Amino acid sequence: MPHAASYPGKILGASIFLLTALASLPGCSHYSGAENLIGPEPKTTEYDVVEGLVYTPENWPQALSGDLYLPQQSGLSPVVLMVHGGGWNSRSPADMVWIAEELAGHGFAVFNIAYRFAPEFTFPAQLHDLQVARQWLATNGSLYGLDTQRVSGFGFSSGAHLIALLAVVASSDSNLNQPYGGPNTRLQAVVAGGIPADLTSFDSGKLLFQFLGADKQQIPETYRIASPITHITPQTPPFFLFHGGMDSLVPFSQAESFHQALLANGVSSGLLKLHLRGHITSFLTGGNAVEQGLRFLTRQQMPRASQ
Repeated sequence: MPHAASYPGKILGASIFLLTALASLPGCSHYSGAENLIGPEPKTTEYDVVEGLVYTPENWPQALSGDLYLPQQSGLSPVVLMVHGGGWNSRSPADMVWIAEELAGHGFAVFNIAYRFAPEFTFPAQLHDLQVARQWLATNGSLYGLDTQRVSGFGFSSGAHLIALLAVVASSDSNLNQPYGGPNTRLQAVVAGGIPADLTSFDSGKLLFQFLGADKQQIPETYRIASPITHITPQTPPFFLFHGGMDSLVPFSQAESFHQALLANGVSSGLLKLHLRGHITSFLTGGNAVEQGLRFLTRQQMPRASQ
């Protein structure tokens, strides 16, 4: 059955009405970066959803699936690989449905996936999950009318960390490309919200201990190689970052440092600072950030003739 695009206020209800109103106030965000990263708003379209597509090989430690949003349009659809947050140990793709609907309603196919959780599975298990999800798109995308040459990523919080890590590793010569990475796991662009980009700058709290398997003093090199900022090269794809200016869980400095490291390597990057927002509120009231991220993906993924 066809779906129409919906907005976070409709999904989350009246309980966040005041937060949404706050997000719409002028001066609540500040963008830094090249203006030509942001393209025009694409046309709207209806879409279908294929639920529960298993993307992992038969011998994978845990069977994992995703929901594929398919715009009703002629020609091949550009794709967004979408990854939810939750501290690497909880939550589900359901958190990202409102964003997946927004992107699908504007012409992007979206693969909204689950991945393995810590502490049962530690790094790099989650990266491997994303790598095989990207490989699945490369292998099976043509069956669903997807343009497998135009695949980007979108994630929030730990999902932003994972999708960013996938992107920077695939565009580098990192050993993390083995055994599941490589050319078929590259992304064309990334939208990342609330990103923990440099894990070495955090104390060894419960979440990182569970995700990486030990504290920073015991495995400092693991903390380093698990950090997206470590793998940036001039071949890294363009990024659009958004982050709460009052985020106490993942400080704004994480996005700022990552943004500056991208620019220092000649990589196109834009950073939207959401004032008066913490970690969760930057997601719940992130409609403006999602809109700009959508237009960023339009610039990066749509055929040049349509930009």
